[in-house]
Amino acid sequence: MEESTKQPGPEFVAIAIDGPAASGKSSVARSLAKKLGYLYVNSGSLYRAMTWVFLKQGIPTEPGDAVRGFLKGLDINCGARDGASTVRIDGEDPGDELQSQDVNRNVSAVSAIPEVRELLVAKLVAYRELDNIVMEGRDIGSVVLPDTPYKFYIDASQEVRDRRRRDQGQRDEIRERDQRDSSRAASPLVVAPDARVIDTTKMTVEEVVQEILSELRGKGLDLDS
Repeated sequence: MEESTKQPGPEFVAIAIDGPAASGKSSVARSLAKKLGYLYVNSGSLYRAMTWVFLKQGIPTEPGDAVRGFLKGLDINCGARDGASTVRIDGEDPGDELQSQDVNRNVSAVSAIPEVRELLVAKLVAYRELDNIVMEGRDIGSVVLPDTPYKFYIDASQEVRDRRRRDQGQRDEIRERDQRDSSRAASPLVVAPDARVIDTTKMTVEEVVQEILSELRGKGLDLDS
């Protein structure tokens, strides 16, 4: 990871934002991080990058010796640039391939492999030593950052989420993906017991961000330092 000018320690703030596909969590997390001057960490990009390399190398998307051996040989570099997380695998940046249809179709299967989750959760936790962060994903509040008091779960109606996905140019079935991610044995998509749930169905990104900021202030977080 790149160097931070801040000193690592418990004073670093971590905000967890979870939610299903097309709930608006990425837009909200990115906007919130920019407003706060925090590092934006997209956990999904790590799983997508892993899916990309699995497909590129023809690795089976189920647990087994082939997967364990493959993971041991990978050089995964997670860093930060321009206020956002980055990922390179074996020195290569997947770039736009992260949003390809092949990756969309296979990311849930790769993300469900316990060895993959164990490896990438460790990479994600390490961001907490780099800077104040806003991290979004599907198991951030429940698994990656379970001890942070700042947890949010972003959701929206199925109809709105389907429309948002189409507007993004994606054709994957989010109902099926949500079912797979919610029922997987390793780190399933759940609402953390102490997370604030926000329904974005009739809200703009800015309205959601303002609600989160109000909640953070209510929890005593100093947003002006």
